Amino acid sequence: MNPLRDTAAQWLAEGRAAVVVEITRVEGSAPREAGTRLLVAAQATAGTIGGGHLEWLAIRTAQAALAARAALPDAQRHALGPSLGQCCGGVVWLSYRWLDAALVAHWPPAPTRLSVAVFGAGHVGRALAALLATLPVRLHWFDPLPADDQGAPLAGGIGLAPPLVGLVSCPQAEAVAELRGLPDDCHVLIMTHSHALDFDLCEAALNAARFARVGVIGSKTKAVTFGRRLRARGMAPDRAAELQCPIGLPGVSGREPAVIAVAVAAQLLSAPDSLAPQRVPAAVGRCAT
Repeated sequence: MNPLRDTAAQWLAEGRAAVVVEITRVEGSAPREAGTRLLVAAQATAGTIGGGHLEWLAIRTAQAALAARAALPDAQRHALGPSLGQCCGGVVWLSYRWLDAALVAHWPPAPTRLSVAVFGAGHVGRALAALLATLPVRLHWFDPLPADDQGAPLAGGIGLAPPLVGLVSCPQAEAVAELRGLPDDCHVLIMTHSHALDFDLCEAALNAARFARVGVIGSKTKAVTFGRRLRARGMAPDRAAELQCPIGLPGVSGREPAVIAVAVAAQLLSAPDSLAPQRVPAAVGRCAT
């Protein structure tokens, strides 16, 4: 998914004149990295190159050219501290181009920081997927449906109105097989409608021994139960202890789906040394299953 490219394509299809502002080079500290783009139309903008005076100036420059239908400026160099009064102190180069079909066709893919697989499309799953869709994350989202619920609406037949963007519905019996198609560095997060399925997914993901993280939503009781069952099934204690339960950045309190989603997303985006598994059994945490 690339929401900014989709917006650019939509504006082009609507015949809306627009300018694409891009950061082409950065030296020192800057609010956004090279390659970041901003769409500017006469009465609307999409995306951001970091806000502040720099973005205000870019929007004003682009909209002035749109109003006069004038030639766009050449690449501009901005020293953020001396010329714009921004605290970053770095230097940014901006380019301006008219939005056209060729630019949309060669739009670079959205950068991704990590891959995340979410199993489950209940309230927390939907809140988390919606949040991850706004972040530099490649999302794999699965809704395992019970065997007697194959004809029901998405999310296990709880009455959701499709479409849910990016959601793949699969029979519950085939959910574990979906793990095979995930990249090795994926963060696997499990929050289905079924504790039994949660366990099967946890066991298979841990046995695969190739994922960056395996986590399941749950409480202390669920963590202890799953840890004991994994060891009883022959899993090495060290491997079983890699399961994260509960999931989410510690210190974020609240059981509302949106709060849990924020806590989980924050943990995913934390520094590597902050990603150490919460070993099973774990402290009391949120449980939405």
